[in-house]
Amino acid sequence: MDTPISEMGFAGIAVGAAMAGLRPICEFMTFNFSMQAIDQVINSAAKTYYMSAGLVPVPIVFRGPNGASAGVAAQHSQCFAAWYGHCPGLKVVSPWNAEDAKGLMKAAIRDDNPVVVLENELMYGVPFELSEEAQSKDFVIPIGKAKIERQGSQITLVSHSRSVGHCIEAASVLAKEGIDCEVINLRTIRPMDIETIEASVVKTNHLVTVEGGWPQFGVGAEICAKIMEGPAFNYLDSPVFRVTGADVPMPYAKILEDNCTPQVKDIIFAVKKTLNVI
Repeated sequence: MDTPISEMGFAGIAVGAAMAGLRPICEFMTFNFSMQAIDQVINSAAKTYYMSAGLVPVPIVFRGPNGASAGVAAQHSQCFAAWYGHCPGLKVVSPWNAEDAKGLMKAAIRDDNPVVVLENELMYGVPFELSEEAQSKDFVIPIGKAKIERQGSQITLVSHSRSVGHCIEAASVLAKEGIDCEVINLRTIRPMDIETIEASVVKTNHLVTVEGGWPQFGVGAEICAKIMEGPAFNYLDSPVFRVTGADVPMPYAKILEDNCTPQVKDIIFAVKKTLNVI
């Protein structure tokens, strides 16, 4: 349904519809505008099932573009993966390709919890081949399960959304130099599939995380903490390296925007630094 451009208003309508038994999809023009509706997302959607002792589920999907786009400056370019991933009661997914987008959206709609679907505007126009399995009407990607996009033996690259493509491209470049990278597509931010990351680190002994968001308290920082606290820490041969967005509000000028978002060259540098081959 069309609504006035009042994020607090239409998010509240959608949350109420979910409480009444529907499964609404609430679309933000950009997730930056979800800040106008943060009370509805966090206090009304995420906490109600817990506060009602399980009597009132809120099966709602919040979806929209997330992260840097192209020349839309500081107020329209934030990544909200860490913001929403911090909140208990929410599930948070971050698709990269067409299969992710289809499978995760279907899982989100079917889930009885509020799910935040963080899309990337720059990926909307990128074509991807769909496997036969993904073309099936029954195709669903389980929330909370990462995917190994590229097998490797020397270093693990973990990312989500658009940065997965950058990691795959960097891995192809590094392969020509004899460096074998494993690339993991997180798909889900919360609950995070740390087991897949741990298994990869045990194999490769090195880890680089890549994300478009700010470095402090980010997705990469959470991965670092979980690896340090778990059994895979003892298998690391060097510290984890984080590739992130710059710790500044996003500039408007393209050359500055490019310098503030992870590029393929940044990932290549991080891998070589981690492997001590620079």
